[in-house]
Amino acid sequence: MDAYFEMFSGISGNMVLGALIDLGLDPKSLESELNKLGLQNEYEIKIEKVSRSHIGGTYVDVHLHDHEHEHDHAHDHAHDHDHHGRNLEDINKIIETSELSRTIKEKSKTIFLNLAKAEAKVHRTEINEIHFHEVGAVDAIVDIVGSVTGLELLGIDRIYASSINTGQGYVMAAHGKLPVPAPATMELLKNVPTYSSGTEKELTTPTGAAIITSLSTYFGPKPLMRVEKVGYGAGTYEIEIPNLLRINVGNVEQGSKKMKVVETNIDDMNPQFYEYIMEKLFEKGALDVYFTPIQMKKNRPATKISVIVDAENLFKINEILLKETTTLGVRIFDIEREIVDRKIKEVETQFGKVKVKVGILDGKTVNIAPEYEECKKIAKEKGLPIKTVYQILYAEFERRV
Repeated sequence: MDAYFEMFSGISGNMVLGALIDLGLDPKSLESELNKLGLQNEYEIKIEKVSRSHIGGTYVDVHLHDHEHEHDHAHDHAHDHDHHGRNLEDINKIIETSELSRTIKEKSKTIFLNLAKAEAKVHRTEINEIHFHEVGAVDAIVDIVGSVTGLELLGIDRIYASSINTGQGYVMAAHGKLPVPAPATMELLKNVPTYSSGTEKELTTPTGAAIITSLSTYFGPKPLMRVEKVGYGAGTYEIEIPNLLRINVGNVEQGSKKMKVVETNIDDMNPQFYEYIMEKLFEKGALDVYFTPIQMKKNRPATKISVIVDAENLFKINEILLKETTTLGVRIFDIEREIVDRKIKEVETQFGKVKVKVGILDGKTVNIAPEYEECKKIAKEKGLPIKTVYQILYAEFERRV
């Protein structure tokens, strides 16, 4: 299943938990998984059905047993510096020694690592040398591990995200006021589209930013999606916009996707460089790279470089073209890309096992193609023309795929 997070009012850890419970996550199953961390004596999860701007949602508060605590948008900064004294190493140990699934462990540790890196950068220190206000707190552990667990229990494996409303103004922290977004949040949101709608509150917390930036690589308009369920996770306050995180769950149409094409014309570069540049472009996320011979002004022969890329990798591709080639600029335009589902199968043939690419549309096989490198290897070993290898394989695929 796929999920699209709409962050028109930002994101915090408890808003994610609220939205997942609103979607149908069973609180008892969630608590049962969280109890594997061995921290159940330190907190209690309180769940409440609430309304924000007349829209119903679920509010989750992680209430700490040993001192008064209100879990809100600014909760990440509200803890005493020495509370519990847990650093990243301690938290990794709590997660690693639990009986949670390997996937939950790895994703949770990645989120904490990214949060730790952001805090260490802000405080100009090493990751394990500081005790985070956020990371050291039990509620952050519950928020992060709970969010990852909830997504797994609901069968959500791919996450897409909108641009993020950060809020603005100032937030109170342990050592005074911090600007919104808080420095750690700002660090986490690098290369992610953000904005402020003008609300004088901290709408996106470091924990919320760490969760979404660790779990999603897509930030942009809602992809083509068949939505089956919608959940709303509530923030603490009533503000001038609906203080909710909306999560849509369903299936993103994988066949059709908005993409970018980046192009540039080059007439003054050593042709030996093209192979190297093509490799670099593929390394940075290009889905396709191709060269077209063209005639430029004064009838100069030239090469047009074209790159198809996801929106999230556009910056990296532009950087390669502008730094590595002799061009002074690039053209960028939107395209729709429609592809069939592709699977790699191993097929037993007279040459042994051969990898085959199978194209599937609406559940039916529409294309079959052997891997070129395998055909080349067979042709060399058997002393056959490569076209003969292809003909033999295609005849066998007709019978077996």
